[in-house]
Amino acid sequence: MKTSSNNTSKKKKFNYDEELAILHEDLVHLQEWVKKQGLKVVIVFEGRDASGKGGTIKRFTEPLNPRVCKVVALGVPTEKEKTQWYFQRYVQYLPAAGEIVLFDRSWYNRAGVEKVMGFCTDDEYNEFMRSCPEFERMLVRSGIIVLKYWFSVSDEEQEKRFKNRISNPLKRWKFSPMDLESRSRWLEYSKAKDNMFAHTDTKQVPWFVVNADNKKKARLNCISHVLSQIPHEKMDLKPIKLPDLPDYKSYVRPPMNYQTFVPEKY
Repeated sequence: MKTSSNNTSKKKKFNYDEELAILHEDLVHLQEWVKKQGLKVVIVFEGRDASGKGGTIKRFTEPLNPRVCKVVALGVPTEKEKTQWYFQRYVQYLPAAGEIVLFDRSWYNRAGVEKVMGFCTDDEYNEFMRSCPEFERMLVRSGIIVLKYWFSVSDEEQEKRFKNRISNPLKRWKFSPMDLESRSRWLEYSKAKDNMFAHTDTKQVPWFVVNADNKKKARLNCISHVLSQIPHEKMDLKPIKLPDLPDYKSYVRPPMNYQTFVPEKY
């Protein structure tokens, strides 16, 4: 009986909306602390397709000022960018003082999709593996806080999410031709991920793995971990007193029927 009671108690303790609201409040304090202290924060989100990165990023940014917390999700590089130093297209998006930048996929494209799909040469891949750890150490030495998260999802859960994307018109856009191709190269992607960790899971900038089979728990765990990795204090928000409205009675506004309103269907 005690075991059953304990299990019930544990289930009651976990309320996704309540926990997210608590984390959101802490994120606002973190944002204000980053601004006040002039911190520069980079958070990298990587993982297999349908692992839940996008959903976590969405919940992370919901309560924050988009001028402070910015999301970078780059598309296919241009012909010009293909001729640049590989990290160049990412460097321009690094944060200034008082900013947080979330990379929805990052320079690690070279270690994953580019390697597996043959979009880079072996020499380019090997050079990335050599230079990436040093590049990240340079970022840290320059005063940037760098956090890297890998969202780990089981084969069964990924399959379930793929089928949901195909059948749901609202999610169909998430399923790309690249997703279809990646299914037939599952083993290659696994090898690429393992090799990536072997070369880039460093003491200065380690990888943090998020168990993402449960989307809601993954979001909460990831946000909570970010908050724990950046020491900050709860900020005292100064009270705001709204000023009195000016005297506008002497001004006669144009008739309302001069304006075109959106039809009220609801």
